[in-house]
Amino acid sequence: MADVTLSATPKGNGFQATVTYSSGVSICSAEAFPTKAEAISAAAMKVLDMPDRLEKFDASDAED
Repeated sequence: MADVTLSATPKGNGFQATVTYSSGVSICSAEAFPTKAEAISAAAMKVLDMPDRLEKFDASDAED
């Protein structure tokens, strides 16, 4: 089963968005966002902007 985790960690005066895939790959935003909610929303947008990564999950599930 594949997992995608969206999180927000403190950075400067705000929060940094992070997308973590079950494969161990993490992608962090370069910018900081004023609230955790905005950071997590930005992480979700990153996932939507990279559908090829989600398609790889489907492909690996089909192979198993």
